[in-house]
Amino acid sequence: MQNIKSFLLQDDGAAAIEYGLLAALIAGVIIASVIIFGKTLCGIFTSINTAISTGSPYAYAACA
Repeated sequence: MQNIKSFLLQDDGAAAIEYGLLAALIAGVIIASVIIFGKTLCGIFTSINTAISTGSPYAYAACA
């Protein structure tokens, strides 16, 4: 009975679980950001690349 009680009171793995949950949360935020802002960033970088390559003024064009 004492062994079961000591097993239930152990909290050694709690920190590892918390770090795992935190890493999953951060990954979720990064994935959501890429999904939400991906096409906008693509359009910005494409427009800047076009402006630099051709020497024309910057004009935003969204990616398809």
